Amino acid sequence: MLGTLVRFTRQVRRPAMAIITVTALVLPALPTPLMARGPDGIADIAEKVIDAVVNISTSQNVTARNRPTPPNLPNIPNDPQLDDLFRDFFNRRGQQGENNQNRNNQQQQPRRVNSLGSGFIIDAGGIVVTNNHVIADADEITVILNDGTRIKAELLGKDQKTDLAVLKIKSERPLTAVKFADSDKLRLGEWVIAIGNPFSLGGSVTAGIVSARNRDINSGPYDNYIQTDAAINRGNSGGPLFNLDGDVVGINTAIISPSGGSIGIGFAVPAKTAIAVIDQLQNFGETRRGWLGVRIQQVTDELAESLGIKPARGALVAGIDDKGPAKPAGIEPGDVIVTFDGKEIKEMRDLPRAVADTPVGKDVPVIVIRKGKEETRIVKLGRLEDGEKAQQAALTPNATPDTKPVVKKTLGLELSNMSDELRTKYKIKDTVKGVVILGIDANSPASDKRLNAGDTIVEIAQEAVANADEFQSKIDKLKTDGRRSALLLVASADGELRFVALALQ
Repeated sequence: MLGTLVRFTRQVRRPAMAIITVTALVLPALPTPLMARGPDGIADIAEKVIDAVVNISTSQNVTARNRPTPPNLPNIPNDPQLDDLFRDFFNRRGQQGENNQNRNNQQQQPRRVNSLGSGFIIDAGGIVVTNNHVIADADEITVILNDGTRIKAELLGKDQKTDLAVLKIKSERPLTAVKFADSDKLRLGEWVIAIGNPFSLGGSVTAGIVSARNRDINSGPYDNYIQTDAAINRGNSGGPLFNLDGDVVGINTAIISPSGGSIGIGFAVPAKTAIAVIDQLQNFGETRRGWLGVRIQQVTDELAESLGIKPARGALVAGIDDKGPAKPAGIEPGDVIVTFDGKEIKEMRDLPRAVADTPVGKDVPVIVIRKGKEETRIVKLGRLEDGEKAQQAALTPNATPDTKPVVKKTLGLELSNMSDELRTKYKIKDTVKGVVILGIDANSPASDKRLNAGDTIVEIAQEAVANADEFQSKIDKLKTDGRRSALLLVASADGELRFVALALQ
């Protein structure tokens, strides 16, 4: 494990300091050619942009909850400073020390919590960018300029999916602003500079290189982070990542760390991703992303073989939203989307970003592979936010007639016809139809496919299957045809679909 993925939680205050004496071992200086050094001009760039970087202070009312009294703190002989440090450690976490043991029965009382993060000015008129998690749930937001001036801020809009937020401030004097650069032009090894407010130490400047691009850290549907080894820590959230021209190439958002401190693996939202979101938040107060209305999964080598696709590529459509744009366009489960609006879809995660970046209402050509052949479908793109609201509406269940239970064992699966009894036992939605999995042989290939009792096989080889006998006959036919695997469309109890390639040996 590299460590824990950390959003830069804002530092409320620093603990008491303990004075520790360290005996240093002095080593001879290394020869000049081996000494690490950065590029010339970092100081000039920092001086140029520092006034555009701001601290973000937020406050909110929370209810303090009573907690059990911790054990008495140890008394460290002859070292009262360390004793105070331990006491502060517990008190900062809301626990009560030995002086508060008699207060556990007090009623809950609201208290004010302050926190800090970073941001930067992108318009001299007072437009400030930061992370969504910096200002989330805040009752009051204050922007602190580099000279210490404090200005109350108005929240124009925020987006959880990219973790961005846009603020508005009014200043009586001109503000320094910075501009975005084309983050697609970043190269591995290129020097970058981070400026922010780590641990409440505002105006901190660090430098490093771009160590990776298009990094997926599983934090959201549009992950394509810039990875850098520039030191960024708690409180750097929302701060800018500059190139050597003094332009913003990214917005610092997360780190990987076992302790919460920098170990040289930090992530920034690329400027190209941020610009479109920031523009929408400024103009509309919300995002307006494109929506295709499909559920997708990765095309693995096994799935590609079952689908007749070489090499494995694209995004496999596992399900279609009945009210989404893809359905009237003729896109079906089992299709593999390989091109969207002229953009090649090399892997699953390329599709959500391409769709989100496309204007709502645009007629988009979508190339799919269906049963080994390419087809083009024209989709009139919907709006993602409208689709998400529609998906929250309750579905009207359809009655399913009771069928006689028939149990079959094949490919390491114990299967049964659907019945009311099984729907009740496994809490299977009425909208789910097919053959129910009752058990999986632990020594069979099926045991490695994350199949569970209560899952339902909806299709086999992209054809609907109604009962266990029909499933067996389709398996027999695939074996006769010389197929090495069977492509199953499997539904969870709540109706979530996914494809599984199951070996026929």
